[in-house]
Amino acid sequence: MGRVILHCDANSFYASVECLYTPSIRSLPVAVCGNACERHGIVLTKNPLARSFGVKTGEAVWKAREKCPGLVCVPPDFPLYIRFSRRMRRIYEQYSDRVESFGLDEAWIDLSGPGVTLREGGRVADAIRLRVREELGITVSVGVADNKVFAKLGSDMKKPDAVTVLAPDAYKDTVYPLPAGDLLFVGPSTRRRLAALGILTIGDLARCDPRMLQRLLGKAGPALQAYASGQDRSPVMAADASTAVKSIGNSTTPSRDLENMDDARSFYYLLAESVAARLRDAGLHARCVSIHARSPQLVTRCGQTMLSRPSNLTDEIAAAAMDLFTKRFSSGFPYRSVGLTCTALTPDNEPVQLDFTGDEKRRMRMERLERSIDALRRRYGHPVVTRGVVLHGRECSSVSPEQDSLIHPIAFHAGRERA
Repeated sequence: MGRVILHCDANSFYASVECLYTPSIRSLPVAVCGNACERHGIVLTKNPLARSFGVKTGEAVWKAREKCPGLVCVPPDFPLYIRFSRRMRRIYEQYSDRVESFGLDEAWIDLSGPGVTLREGGRVADAIRLRVREELGITVSVGVADNKVFAKLGSDMKKPDAVTVLAPDAYKDTVYPLPAGDLLFVGPSTRRRLAALGILTIGDLARCDPRMLQRLLGKAGPALQAYASGQDRSPVMAADASTAVKSIGNSTTPSRDLENMDDARSFYYLLAESVAARLRDAGLHARCVSIHARSPQLVTRCGQTMLSRPSNLTDEIAAAAMDLFTKRFSSGFPYRSVGLTCTALTPDNEPVQLDFTGDEKRRMRMERLERSIDALRRRYGHPVVTRGVVLHGRECSSVSPEQDSLIHPIAFHAGRERA
């Protein structure tokens, strides 16, 4: 029995929602942008009219305005986008209990079942497309295929508000001539490496020797060749499924460069507070702390260190981060942005070896104290309790690491092995 997979992609999602709520800008070129004053001034998404002027996602706002002088820039409203994302998902879940999100604006739907054909999948896709437009006021494009990778490829082929069906007996004529960069996971760097070998289209990639691709790209090479050949068999996760958390992290770009150790200490403590609170909320401890720092020239330096024992305490995570920063990054000032991630996660209920020095009693008190602070912040907001170390600069003390976090797409391979 063949599979029937849908991939629904909301067209210009953030911009579409903003235009829906502000009728006066619907006929204008619109881009949802970060705050340039806070050095987050890039285009997050744009509507089709802005795209016609050459405005691109990810480019600087000043560059977009040069291309389109009449560009209307609006700040992002993530709570609103999350609400729309949930409403779309409720529609999808009326057709299947296997719905897997891929970021806020994309989702796979598995319709596979006895007697369900790709033609029937196309009819369901059209019904979903019409319902989203009529009930939510925005549009989606839907791809229909027998695997997730080609379903996503189909949703990108016709925009906006369209359905594309890629049948196994005909996809070579449709898919193989497309550029290799159109395939999921073939990013700019991989595309350049493939092009250097004359691999320019998806068909070229499908016909490659997997062993050669493995030598070129490592484990990702054979996976990409399988995707290009239509051999992806990764499942669509059930609507109520949850995947194991592999890492918890946060990063920030201050309104000015970090110029000394006091600046770095303030921001790493701020990030450690955010990460430690999320660890506690998830019932996890971390054994490994990773940090990165990016220069004004966008050169990123990374490092990681192991804790002596798993922890979810701000002081221990921040101390490890600063020790690593002092040893490896302290000579590289200034830095434009910094980040902190905890990995090697273990659940709260995993047995641990207690020490004989009495330090465990102090650690238990600290965890109770931090959980009390977590409760206060959930009720009154993050600034209700502020550590003295983060008051070094106003730029740091004004940041709310939870409210200012961006939402990124969910990893395609989360919770499953690679193809």
